[in-house]
This record gives sequence, C-alpha cells and structure tokens, in this order.
Amino acid sequence: MAPTASTAPFHWQDGERIIVFGRGCLAGAAELLGADYGLLTTPRAAAAAPEVVSGAARVHEVPPGRVDEIAAALRPEIEAELLVALGGGRVVDVAKALAAADPPRRVAAIPTTLSGAEMTAIHRHAADVPVDTPRVRPAIVIADPALSASQPLPELAASAGNALGHAAEGPLTPRSNPVATLAAHESARLLALGFAGGPDAPDRDALALGALLAGYVIGSTGYGLHHILSQTLVRLAGVGHGPANTILLPHTMRALERRSPDAIARLGEALGRDPARFAAMLAGLTGTERLRDAGVSEAELERCADETAKRPELAFTPPPASRDELLEVYRAAW
Repeated sequence: MAPTASTAPFHWQDGERIIVFGRGCLAGAAELLGADYGLLTTPRAAAAAPEVVSGAARVHEVPPGRVDEIAAALRPEIEAELLVALGGGRVVDVAKALAAADPPRRVAAIPTTLSGAEMTAIHRHAADVPVDTPRVRPAIVIADPALSASQPLPELAASAGNALGHAAEGPLTPRSNPVATLAAHESARLLALGFAGGPDAPDRDALALGALLAGYVIGSTGYGLHHILSQTLVRLAGVGHGPANTILLPHTMRALERRSPDAIARLGEALGRDPARFAAMLAGLTGTERLRDAGVSEAELERCADETAKRPELAFTPPPASRDELLEVYRAAW
C-alpha cells in the first residue's frame, strides 16, 4: 500500500535523538547504526531483518519473561557501546535497562510491534540496579511499517489497543501539554484509519505512525490508571502485554471518561466514534475479549486489585482510583 500524505516518510531530529519513519527506511539502517553494535532480538524479528543481524558484532536473543530478570541475566554478556533492539516492547525495554545499568551506552530501536517503547524512557531496571538510576530512551529510532506493523491481525489489534491506551491517558496526566495532546489526537485518527477498511485490509502504515505518535505521547506525559491496571495483569496473572491492554481498555476508557469527559470526547472526535466502542472492536479482533479467556481466574482479581492499589502512579490519573474501583474494572473485564 502506497503511503498517504499523512504517512509519508520523514527524518525527525528530536533533540539528541533521531527518528526515521517510512516504508523501506530500514534500508538506511547501516548508515545510522555503523559497526560493532550489539544486537538484542528474537527469532521472529531476526528473520524479518537479516541485514541488521549480519551487521552486528554479537547477537543476544531476548527470551520471554520479565524485563528486570532478562536484563540482569544478559548484563554480564553485554560489551557493545551501542545496543540495537530489534523486536517488540520487551526487547526494546531490555536494551534500555541494560544501557541504564552500565552507562555510557546508547540504544537504537527497530520496533516490530506497535508498543511505542522505542519512543520512551519508561522501562524497568535490571534486577539489583538502584531504582533512582537514570533511565534511558533510544537515541536512534528506525520505524519501518513493514516491520513495526508486521504482526498477524490478532496480535496487531492487541498492539493497536496498547497504542490507543497511550493516546487516551497521556493527555490526562499532570504532565500533559499541548504538543502531546495534538499528537494523541493524530495518533487516534491514524489508528482508526488503520482499521477503516475492515480487518482484512488494515492500513499498516497508518497503524505504524499512529503507534509511534502514541509512544511520543506517553514518553512526554507519563501514564496512569489504564497502564497500571494492565501492567499488574502482566506481572501477576501472566497475561501478555498487548492482550492485557486491549481487554481492559473498553472498561478503563469509561473510568477515564468519568474523570475527564471533555478530553475523552475530543479523543472520540479524532477517532470518529466512541472510544470505548472502538476499543471493544479491537479486543474483538484479538479473539480474546475477556480476562477469563486469557486464563485469569476470578480469584486472581482480588490480588491484582490489591497490588494495583499500591502503585503511586495512580495519582497521575486524578482523582486516584480506590481499590474498590480497581476491582470493579477488573471484574467488568473478566
């Protein structure tokens, strides 16, 4: 599919980082990355970008699991000054954690999902790294829709739900600002455009740019209620990151709307439809619309609510949700 004017390729110098977007931009990766970089990747991602693999001084496979534990296990093996993360959010976050653990290191991110992790300094630290250690955001981002929007439809829809969560709650935090809000609305418009032709013909370029902008939003503003609920499901109940976000989003969207009805109304204008209903449509495309379908037992909901209620980041979605409201959201999604 040829790019529309809104998804045309660009080269963005954003402070100290370089962001390159556009179908085919991976072909210029060698010039940006140079030589002697360490590559963190997965088998799926490596197979999609063999030229990035062949240019690496050393390749480190990132297994499934928790970012803090994976980064701690890989840390003794890492020698390169530039770490290239070729993969989804877990891979990118591991690279950021490794760079933060042993500075000075830089990260280059080549995303293969719509996670938006390539645009933020949000990540967990490697185990045993002090919590106040400065975090790292990638210095180079190479976002080629042929890779970043390459997932099969169910995973693509789940990843798009995560991106929509970024666009929805970023403008509601105390760190919101006009630029991030504009980016959130454009992101929402693009995510809606991505599925405007129906599930059989997603506009992957629009989805890729929508997710990139959503990552910019959350990197600028931070996150709150929705992502805290989702992260707890991932860590305690073993739900995948994309599915956790997409299953919860129709329900957290209503909680966000109760707090900021005007802001969610503007998000709906950008989407061209009710945000919660659009989120439910994405969940339907994943094939897993309820937490019970993702393997979460009803008994686990109480524990997840207890743990979520301890998170200080709830204050980023004022007024902070009570433990009872958190449990209500989990039960509605169950």
